[in-house]
Amino acid sequence: MALMLAAIPYTTFPTIDLGFVSLRTFGLVVAFGVLIGAWLAARYGEEFHIPRDVTYGLAMRMVVAGVIGSRLTWVVTHWDELESPLEAFAIWQGGLQFSGGFVIAVIAGYPIYHHWNRLTRWHSLDGYAYGLAIGLGIGRIACYAVGEHFGGETSFPLAVRFDGGSVREPFLGTTRLEPGMVFHQTALYEFLYMVGLFLLLTYVLYGRKQRPGPGTAVAIFCAYYGVARFASDLLRVNDETVLGLTGAQYLCLAMLPASAWIWFRVRKQLEGDIEAGMPVGVDPAEPENAEADLP
Repeated sequence: MALMLAAIPYTTFPTIDLGFVSLRTFGLVVAFGVLIGAWLAARYGEEFHIPRDVTYGLAMRMVVAGVIGSRLTWVVTHWDELESPLEAFAIWQGGLQFSGGFVIAVIAGYPIYHHWNRLTRWHSLDGYAYGLAIGLGIGRIACYAVGEHFGGETSFPLAVRFDGGSVREPFLGTTRLEPGMVFHQTALYEFLYMVGLFLLLTYVLYGRKQRPGPGTAVAIFCAYYGVARFASDLLRVNDETVLGLTGAQYLCLAMLPASAWIWFRVRKQLEGDIEAGMPVGVDPAEPENAEADLP
């Protein structure tokens, strides 16, 4: 009884009833997260002569590709949970897998990015990393609302006590979910640590007198998210795994060396570009105006 009282009361809210209309919480919250993230990325990019329209256009391209990729990845790994093939398209009900979406989004953005010079590219990526931090955090509210990403039963202080509502995951591993059960809700944990990442990046980008060099926000994002998401996925009990790890954990393992590469090599190259007077910015009339000089 003491354990139940100590936990956070948890009732899912997959729809928001406004009386005259009922809205799907998942789609509404995810859309809000995308808008906030894109606005922050555009605001940051504009400081480096990257027009808002260019940032918004590329963001929408990557978001659409990311949603398709994350949904396809989720469907492939949860095919046995679908009652009919048509449910594969029911994104508004929840069911997106970040690892697949992230990879597809990067691939979709490459045809634009590879035409920009290195400084422009990494300033833009810093803005997207900043926006993605809070966008992902808001997105986890959607996952919390529809009842997914559950961990096992626990007495952890931030555990939730299930008080009812429809859920996407009716089991905790092999145990059927029942009202009164106390367990890890990793969507809640991910919301909290993504808010922490957003605050950290806000301080790094805006809270100090000297603005950090380009690539800094991306490197911090990759390192922070890679460690935090790998750890939180260890708590999940319903995700498909390969050799004991989820798809997101394999992505996290790749993000950590990527962070080190950006921090120690790319940032040094970018310092040289700044000293050499490389121009920064994109001509809105011709967004593919700069030479390709990867990375």
